[in-house]
Amino acid sequence: MATDFQNLADSIQAPTSVMSVEVLKDGSMGELRIVAGNRGYIDSIERPAGDYQMRSDKFIPGSIYTDYVPRDLNFEDFCFRSAVQNKCLHSYVKPSHMPVWFNMTFLPAGPPDGNIHYCTYTMEVNFEANTKRMSNVDSDLAKEVLETCIKLRGAKDFKATMQDVIVDLRNMSHAEQCSILLVDRYEKKTQVLCRDFSGTIGLRAGRKNIITPASKEFYRITESWDGLIGSSNCIIAKNDRDMEYVREKAPEWHETLKDSGVNNIALFPLKFGDDLLGYIWVINFIEEYAPKIKEMMELTTFILGSEINSYLLLNRLKVLSSKDMLTGVLNRNEMNNYVDKLVSDPQKVKQSVAVVFVDLNGLKLVNDELGHTAGDALLRDAAAALLEVYPADCIYRAGGDEFTVILPGTDTREMIEGMEKLKKVSEKYERVSFAIGGCVEQDIRDVRTALKIADQRMYEDKREYYVRHPEIRKRLS
Repeated sequence: MATDFQNLADSIQAPTSVMSVEVLKDGSMGELRIVAGNRGYIDSIERPAGDYQMRSDKFIPGSIYTDYVPRDLNFEDFCFRSAVQNKCLHSYVKPSHMPVWFNMTFLPAGPPDGNIHYCTYTMEVNFEANTKRMSNVDSDLAKEVLETCIKLRGAKDFKATMQDVIVDLRNMSHAEQCSILLVDRYEKKTQVLCRDFSGTIGLRAGRKNIITPASKEFYRITESWDGLIGSSNCIIAKNDRDMEYVREKAPEWHETLKDSGVNNIALFPLKFGDDLLGYIWVINFIEEYAPKIKEMMELTTFILGSEINSYLLLNRLKVLSSKDMLTGVLNRNEMNNYVDKLVSDPQKVKQSVAVVFVDLNGLKLVNDELGHTAGDALLRDAAAALLEVYPADCIYRAGGDEFTVILPGTDTREMIEGMEKLKKVSEKYERVSFAIGGCVEQDIRDVRTALKIADQRMYEDKREYYVRHPEIRKRLS
């Protein structure tokens, strides 16, 4: 029989192997071995392209497949369904850590030998994506995915529309939960973009870790997902056997999942090109739907990757246009836009507004005597002191050493308390000294008047500062 399988592999021009699949007494998969391979397949093991290294560079017929490559649950599932369930299967995927696309075909081969079943595995490597092969999915499934994702085109509220999309995806997956998690590897933090869940999973212990992961804490867990997905394009742990693999590769996450009542999970990276944007996961789905979920999510992640990248890019551009990059607070342009909105908005409910003008004493002296690096550090410390007292969305860097704080709905007592607290907080920072002026207007539409008066009072405070410190005035002259 081994000779027949060798002839079968040799009769196919593309790199092909014959795989044997052991079926255990409980119907699950046992060992998966490479029975035979043609010249092209053997070369892919003994002389792999590029810098990729096999675990062994000598092909021996009958070897367990993990003698050559890391374990891949998706590959095992395709072999099992083809060999044992007699299905003809096709997949076109890009492994997470390889710059190539694999066009893979699995076909049942020969009669079973007791509890050993067989299939062929034929692969073609593409260095660029073939869109025709990528679109070779079930037409009804593709229609469902496109109808769901097309909602994002022209959506005015991206996050609200993504919530609609994730509801559709959970329903299509027949799962208890579907979520999208954004991952920022530069800031080392995570953020839930959208989620939808049903049943009791959201009410069980560990909900915070699964449904609303804490940014810094959960980021550390996501770092284990690269090894979990390995050389594949996703991880689908559909039963207890597969979940054991998750436990081996990501024990901390596995513990969190089990504590939260998670029985199975499908995890897919969301990428734009080679850039990781985040992950989409499906939890507690019907095991028989795993193949459909894989096909559906491979198409979905390809589409969503582009849409989410555009959303994140627009957010970054907004940050760049609205924030002062040195101190991290809002910039003067954003302040001017906000003031214009307060003055011109006829629907604004009548309320007071407090404006606090803050000028950093001695910045010029630090720049002249210690250099601009020290001056920049002083500005960052000044912003840090302000952030200890006021909300981040109320602080603006109005000029070189000037900051403005605009506080809607604040009365005079609250404003004075804040100014006194700021002076106290500034003492924690070396060289930080503020000249401060404030004003409250009862009608928020008079915010420009408050700005003008607060500015005047700040300069009065600065004059008093130099009267108290004539030695500094002398060094500046």
